[in-house]
Amino acid sequence: MRNTPHHLLLLVSFAAFLGFPGGAVAASPEPRPPTKEERARYPWLSADRSIRPLAEAIPPPSGYTRVAVEDGSFGTWLRGLPLRPEGSPVQDFGGQDILAGDHAALAAVAELDVGSANLQQCADSIIRLHAEWQWSRGQKERIAYRFTSGDLASWTRYAAGDRARVSGSKVSWVKSGPVDGSRASFRAYLDLVFTYAGTLSLASERQRPKRGDLRPGDFFVLGGSPGHAVLILDVARNAKGERVALLGQGFIPAQDFHVLSPGEDGPWFSLEGEEVATPFWKPFPWSALRRFPAP
Repeated sequence: MRNTPHHLLLLVSFAAFLGFPGGAVAASPEPRPPTKEERARYPWLSADRSIRPLAEAIPPPSGYTRVAVEDGSFGTWLRGLPLRPEGSPVQDFGGQDILAGDHAALAAVAELDVGSANLQQCADSIIRLHAEWQWSRGQKERIAYRFTSGDLASWTRYAAGDRARVSGSKVSWVKSGPVDGSRASFRAYLDLVFTYAGTLSLASERQRPKRGDLRPGDFFVLGGSPGHAVLILDVARNAKGERVALLGQGFIPAQDFHVLSPGEDGPWFSLEGEEVATPFWKPFPWSALRRFPAP
């Protein structure tokens, strides 16, 4: 701390006394316009937005390092998830504030549109991010999600003009739309999925990783009407092997996807207990851990 003014030394010492990571509060990066590469990786972004990449905005706690993730994986993509400027509130689909920017359970808000209807809720937000990752890597034929009925709705089928007709629990597909592979058509496809998918369909995912195999991109889900789901955005580990995670969610009503915080010691959640407790919902047992099928 060479040439550090005395009053700054006192502030750093006070931060260390309070137990902040590394003895000081990590400075959040200044919001900036997305780069050309970021706009390709997160194609809903517009050039006039101000963002902070998740991994830059939220460092791991003192003594922890982020776990390794595969290049090109969903977890790697989530580490670059664009966040709004610090202090942004969570708003619903109608533009009304749901959580104040300084709410104790809120760590950050993703720069991700929520649409104009009450559709993109908790499970839908996770589907949205996973679909956007597949879109950004050119794997559009892998964009497919199940309705609660169990029927598979694929983007390629929708883009070819097929449309779902739903009668009770019965789904049939009819070629009644235009052939359209545009972004606007993709958002319409996602709204269709959001309408008929949910926590029950996410909970039916067959890949159920073991506790020790948890990785960024997995999710916890308790199916129901309503149920709830949270996405594991990142994982860090210390020298003892203890792990913590960043968790994000959408919620009811449809609202901005946001990074959660367990409170004053946030935003990282411990993964060492028999359950993972989050704000706004009952704790998730480890049996609720799920993973999307491998690409």
